[in-house]
Amino acid sequence: MARLKLKTHKGASKRFKRTGSGKLLRHKAGRRHILTSKARDRKRRLKGKSPVAPGERHSVSRLLPYSS
Repeated sequence: MARLKLKTHKGASKRFKRTGSGKLLRHKAGRRHILTSKARDRKRRLKGKSPVAPGERHSVSRLLPYSS
């Protein structure tokens, strides 16, 4: 008997990406609005992606069942 397919959490799929080696990446918080009051070097540090914390990896992976 075939098992049920799992649904991907659509909110998580928009926020997290899996790399080719299997790591989970996320965007850094704090770079959406009110940027004029933030320093230039602070905004520069918030650029790019960073890895998901080790304690959160399992729960994020469960939300993305078919991302290999």
